[in-house]
Parts: sequence; C-alpha cells; structure tokens
Amino acid sequence: MASQSDRKATVIDGKAIAQTIRSEIADEVRQLSQIYGKVPGLAVVIVGSRKDSQSYVAMKRKACAEVGIKSFDVNLPEEVPESELIGKVHELNANPDVHGILVQLPLPKHINEEKVLGEISLEKDVDGFHPLNIGKLAMKGRDPLFEPCTPKGCLELLSRSGVSIKGKNAVVVGRSNIVGLPVSLLLLKADATVSIVHSRTPDPERLVREADIVIAAAGQAMMIKGSWIKSGAAVIDVGTNAIDDPTKKSGYRLVGDVDFEEASKVARWITPVPGGVGPMTVAMLLRNTLDGAKRVIEK
Repeated sequence: MASQSDRKATVIDGKAIAQTIRSEIADEVRQLSQIYGKVPGLAVVIVGSRKDSQSYVAMKRKACAEVGIKSFDVNLPEEVPESELIGKVHELNANPDVHGILVQLPLPKHINEEKVLGEISLEKDVDGFHPLNIGKLAMKGRDPLFEPCTPKGCLELLSRSGVSIKGKNAVVVGRSNIVGLPVSLLLLKADATVSIVHSRTPDPERLVREADIVIAAAGQAMMIKGSWIKSGAAVIDVGTNAIDDPTKKSGYRLVGDVDFEEASKVARWITPVPGGVGPMTVAMLLRNTLDGAKRVIEK
C-alpha cells in the first residue's frame, strides 16, 4: 500500500474542464443561431486602463469570440463621470442584442460601485452581483436568475471531478461579496454543512482541519498549510497572489491561498494556481450569458 508521503492528490485541471464547457456552449450557440437566427450578446464595460482589468477583459472578449457570442465593447476613460457610466449601462439595458452586461471591477474611486451595479438590469446581470440575485441565492426554495461566476465555477469543478457535496463539511476561507459569501450560499444549497472562516476567526486552522471540502478565497499567499488539510479532502483554491521570484523573467510568480506542495500530499483533490479556478470563471460567464440569451430568444 502506498504510504501517505508518496500519495499525491488528483490535480483538478480547470483549463481542461473549462474547455469542455466552452465546447458545450459553442454547440448551443450554433443551435440558437440556426433555429432563431440570433446569437447571445455580452457587453463588457471597462473604465480606465488598469493593466489587470485590461487583461481580464481581453480574455473575456477572446472567449466570447471562441464560442460565437457577440461581444459589445465599451471602453471609458478613468475620469468618466458616474452619471455618464450609468447612462451607458441604461443604453445597454435597452439594447435587445445585449443579453449580459459586465462592468469590470474595481471602478475608479470617484464612482460608487454599488450604485452602478444596481443599475444593471436583473435579466442581464451575468456577474450575479445584483442584490436581488444574491438575495434569492440566500433564500431557500428561490433561485437567482444568475449565480456569480467564480463561485459557480468552484461548484462545477467539484461536480465534474466526482466530488459529492451533500452532507459534507465545507469550510470557506474568506467572506467577500464576490466569492466567499456566495460560494458558501451555493454550498448550503447543495446540502453541505458550511462554516466560514475570516480574519476575525480565532482559530482558523481548527475549523479548516474538519473540512471535507475547502474553498480558499482569502487573498493571502499560501496561508493554508498542508497540516491544516484533512486527509482525503477536496481543496479548491481561488487565491491568485503574486510573490517575488527572481528566477522568473517577470520577477514574480503566482501562488494560491493554499500551500500547493504540502496540501497535495494530504488532499484527495486540489486545484492548481494558475489553471484551476481562473478559466472556470470565464466559462461560467459565457454560460450565464447563454442562459440569459435563451430566456429571451426562446420564449
């Protein structure tokens, strides 16, 4: 029998799973186009020229092109007035060819994020951040029109890797509106017993060690050590942190919130960083856009 030290976790290949999902989406888009002569449309709104936001947006637009979703590009200068941005959102709400609207966050300081996101039509909120979508996610027996992309991607990775959630102990590390909170609600809907660990939790290690499923979304490089992981657990690492690495041309490398080397000796399943959750977020955005389009086109 293999001893614990030479047993390695199954590395969940987010890139490959996302690719499968993208080809499923491309098939459905082709069908819509053949039957109704219409394709889904996604509007991506970006304000300013932050490098990371620019690269995310370029990735999303490229992914749209790959599956046949029409992309509507709105690029606004850093100093755009809030009222003008909201005006743009209203125009997109009224455009029947746009089925999904995504405003790339973060927005510049002078713009109220909450106010702008609240102006996106509920039927086009493919990011799933509208308070009504989150509110329905939180309620038993209700379903939001859209679930947030990264949390939805985390659950999709578990289900496509054969990890059952029902009745399991799940621990979510982090409580952000974008990942921690909604992923804990999705796990609850899937019948897990859920604990949330955050910066005010006195002994996070004790809680994480009881988890059959760990979703790490704290934004702290390699905070979760191998010793924190229960043998046989499934670990989904949402963190993307740059740490200094003089051996790399860029001078840094990306790591997750989990110490991958240590954790992969103990866990049964684990996602790498990069190449785990990241590609799934974009795939779920495409899925949400397709679902939004189908609601409109097929009715």
